[in-house]
Amino acid sequence: SVFLGQIRADQVGGKSVQAIEYSINSELAMLKMAEIRKAIFDNYPVTCMHVYHSEGLVQVGEICYFVFTSSAHRRAAIGACDELVERIKKEMPIWGKELFEDNTHQWKTNR
Repeated sequence: SVFLGQIRADQVGGKSVQAIEYSINSELAMLKMAEIRKAIFDNYPVTCMHVYHSEGLVQVGEICYFVFTSSAHRRAAIGACDELVERIKKEMPIWGKELFEDNTHQWKTNR
């Protein structure tokens, strides 16, 4: 199962998102990712898992987030991929600053 997260030109308060600038606490991210990874392998019979998240400036239309899981059976791979995507969005020390066309910004909140 594969998930590709792409920067969308969301409308926020009448303004269009042009890019997102991501900041990551790398040391804490590696510790948290190891915890999440272990939980996924413990809960699903996956054989392989890969995650990539951009750091720095990512423009609208570009891919910022990639998650891949594989398993002997699709339901396990899909379930693992889904949980992995949600846990990373909620738990990882990654912050996104949404940059608007009028040179203003706001810090992104995941829903």
